[in-house]
Amino acid sequence: MNSAHTLQKKHRYITPQQHITKDTILLRALLQKNREFFETGKTRDVVFRITQLKMLKTAIKANRDIILKTLWDDLKKPPSEAYAAEIGLVNHEIEYAIAHVKRWVKGRKAGTPRSLSPAKSMIMPEPYGMVLIIGPWNYPFQLILAPLVGAIAAGNTAVLKPSELAPHSSQALADMIGSTFDREYISVVQGGIDTAQDILGEKFDYLFFTGGAKTGKIIMSAAAQHLTPVTLELGGKSPVIVDRSASIDLAAKKIVWGKFINTGQTCLAPDYLLVHRDVKDALLDRIKQYIREFYGENPKLSKHYGRIISQKHFHRLSRILRSGSRVIGGRTDESQLYIEPTVIDNVTMSQPIMQEEIFGPILPVMTFKSLENAASIVNSMPKPLALYLFTGSKESREYMIRNTSSGGVCVNDVVIHIGNYHLPFGGVGESGMGAYHGRTGFETFSHMKSVMIKPQNRDIPKRYPPHSKTGSIFRRTSSKG
Repeated sequence: MNSAHTLQKKHRYITPQQHITKDTILLRALLQKNREFFETGKTRDVVFRITQLKMLKTAIKANRDIILKTLWDDLKKPPSEAYAAEIGLVNHEIEYAIAHVKRWVKGRKAGTPRSLSPAKSMIMPEPYGMVLIIGPWNYPFQLILAPLVGAIAAGNTAVLKPSELAPHSSQALADMIGSTFDREYISVVQGGIDTAQDILGEKFDYLFFTGGAKTGKIIMSAAAQHLTPVTLELGGKSPVIVDRSASIDLAAKKIVWGKFINTGQTCLAPDYLLVHRDVKDALLDRIKQYIREFYGENPKLSKHYGRIISQKHFHRLSRILRSGSRVIGGRTDESQLYIEPTVIDNVTMSQPIMQEEIFGPILPVMTFKSLENAASIVNSMPKPLALYLFTGSKESREYMIRNTSSGGVCVNDVVIHIGNYHLPFGGVGESGMGAYHGRTGFETFSHMKSVMIKPQNRDIPKRYPPHSKTGSIFRRTSSKG
């Protein structure tokens, strides 16, 4: 995922020996208030948490039109697409948390070894304290608000840092949060690289970041200065594999939808296509048909197709377009930050298009002879955030699940598993660490504290020294004392 990538240029961490600016002083004052609010204990009350979740849902509903407008202003994101991905998904997360948080906070019983009995053991969740959530520009509401749901449900206070690359959405988020919650409880800090550097120099109790792998390393390094636990939601090259037994029409339809939603600027988008050589031509024909059906003969004129976030990102994607042979699309317009839905054939592993996450409306195509061959290609690259497989074969499905590693797997569909709050969502290896959504989000922002309670009137004398020198573990006191 591309987010907060300006931190890749340079980074530093504020220390007491460095020059302290006025903005740093204001930031530290805000964080102190945030920490003091947590220490009042208000956030530990489950009724308080439910109330705040309901307030968040109400705020989102009240700001619906503003959210949709700012997403259009920043990304030309179509309203129906924006509502489903940025509002609807978050609402489902809120509703699920409200319905279950009373049960989650109770913790769960745990077993006790016979050697330690009698005792009662349990695992009790407790909030970390003050958490920092850093969000990206591609889904500027969903990818801050969905983790915020977990942070609120777990009983934390939160500081939110949206991306400066989506300025309209960032301001709308700040206005919505500022008018809904006490600033000492949940606050939004806006700004560019200097602000990000300053905030990363401060101590938090948990850090949640969604963005690219390069920036993720910087985030993790900053967190290490305070031994702060982190969740990193990154990205990578998520493959979509189509075998001979797949429904070619259905595969094409879903691939086109998942690849070109948000103009390809989605961490979960299929990054490259691996198709069995026997069905490649048929699949590409259907992909071309569905691009035309979804976006018309000229997608530039479509109300359902967005734009690239910035000139820098546009130029990077334009460079990637030089790989392989364009078989569908490829037209661009820098003045509108427009790149047509594009499919590129005759791609090799050494080309730039296969060496970095694309994060745009460009789909490279490679073929395979066998599933073993496809798995080998996937396993030759860093572990992806998702793996997509279209197949009608149970054996093929089980083989790919067993013989590849990815953050998640979705069979006969793409992207939509992010909406299943019963499943943890997260990466593995270079695609991230940790997960969230539903109960997993609550547990991510909770320290799962081990508790063992012994009765005060029971003891085992043999546990104490002096111990026997004979074969028995504990020495028995002789009658002579």
